[in-house]
Amino acid sequence: MSKIAGTAEFSQIVGNSSALESVACRQLSVVAPTDSTVLVLGETGTGKELIARAIHNISPRCGRPFAKLNCAAIPFDLLESELFGHERGAFTGAVAQRVGRFEMADTGTLFLDEIGDLPLSLQPKLLRVLQEQEFERLGSGRTRRINVRLVAATHRDLTQMVARNEFRSDLYYRLMYFQL
Repeated sequence: MSKIAGTAEFSQIVGNSSALESVACRQLSVVAPTDSTVLVLGETGTGKELIARAIHNISPRCGRPFAKLNCAAIPFDLLESELFGHERGAFTGAVAQRVGRFEMADTGTLFLDEIGDLPLSLQPKLLRVLQEQEFERLGSGRTRRINVRLVAATHRDLTQMVARNEFRSDLYYRLMYFQL
């Protein structure tokens, strides 16, 4: 077991490789105090969410909301509403106002798992939130300002996806500001 397992911030991360200690001890300690966007790469089941939670736990945002969303687990037609929320009557079945994950995470951290599965049509909206820290709920004309740190993760090769025009290059460069 790694020496990092003894600290509360990394309590769920277990292992004894030098690579794990490098990521957990050095890289996380460098990026956590910042508000930088972080992209965590790794195969399914390697603990990307644990890394995201550790970043949140040792950041100044600790104690504030930590919201998460698996982009691959939500049907395409509901994903925009999950991210940004919606107003009553915005679409068939929208019988009440709903707060999205960005609003839920305001002042804290939003973890978007499997960002490589985010549809191309939603990527400009995500880019706008990252650049401007503002968005509109579906069916609303009111712009909402937020203060959210984004940690994203994927098992996909985003570089290849960009080359195939399956992922926006501007979003990719915004996400990979700090890569683990």
